[in-house]
Amino acid sequence: MRVVFMGTPDFAVPTLARLAQDGHDIAAVYTRAPAKAGRGMSLRPSPVHALADNLGIPVLTPASLRSPDAVETFAGHRADVAVVVAYGMLLPQAILDVPRHGCLNLHGSLLPRWRGAAPIQRAVMAGDEESGVGIMRMEAGLDTGPVALEGRVPITPGMTAGELHDALMPLGAELMSQALERLESGDLTFSPQAAEGVVYAHKISNDEARIDWSLPAAEVANRINGLSPFPGAFFTVDLGKGPERVKVLRAAAGAGTGAPGTLLDAEGLVACGTGAVRLTELRRAGKGGSASGAEFVRGARLAPGTHLG
Repeated sequence: MRVVFMGTPDFAVPTLARLAQDGHDIAAVYTRAPAKAGRGMSLRPSPVHALADNLGIPVLTPASLRSPDAVETFAGHRADVAVVVAYGMLLPQAILDVPRHGCLNLHGSLLPRWRGAAPIQRAVMAGDEESGVGIMRMEAGLDTGPVALEGRVPITPGMTAGELHDALMPLGAELMSQALERLESGDLTFSPQAAEGVVYAHKISNDEARIDWSLPAAEVANRINGLSPFPGAFFTVDLGKGPERVKVLRAAAGAGTGAPGTLLDAEGLVACGTGAVRLTELRRAGKGGSASGAEFVRGARLAPGTHLG
């Protein structure tokens, strides 16, 4: 099929690679414009942009798709279908109407739960036992379209958002490959989303990254794991030169009592509003490597009773 691919981050890369491998005619790739990154703040193309360049596929990075010129350019690709994977820009109806078979979106949740910007992180933060990906035909509403295919992945105890993300990527690529095969043969059918169970995965705010020790231990652990590796939940503590920020990359609920935020032992157990959380992987700000809870407490020379802010 003749395809326009629209995506930006790592999550979209396996799907683009798979569609190219399947032999589809990828007329163009749309992605977000290169952004400043790294120590030198040089412009860096998105992961999808980099792959498209390697595959020799034309890349477009429009700031908007709402102008008549943008719609005309999009229509000029004469695509049978547009495939959208974490593109990062809303598609106006004029764009949705262009491809002969519409626009198919790979969404990182089991719709209608976790519509919106951060479905993978929100699923882990909420303590969900299962997540997945779905192939949806896009409508003007936010992730409201009918769903054709779904794949499911268990969220195991202690799983981080990064690990769930990595498990969903190849599954999503396989599902989109199946979807285009069925679409080409006229065998792809869609079902409306359930009216019940709609939950929105709002964009992660900076305020959510600071650990709130007053919450129950299970909720604290889920939030830590759901924000790992990015943006990373954090606390502050005086390590000899004033308060420093420390990221927690993995945690598990445990047993213990004390004032919320109090270090209870030399292994990284911290009291919460109810119960306690075992900090199992941490990283100091500006440091490259991570450490276990015991390694961090020993290296930072923190005594039980220390308050983590």
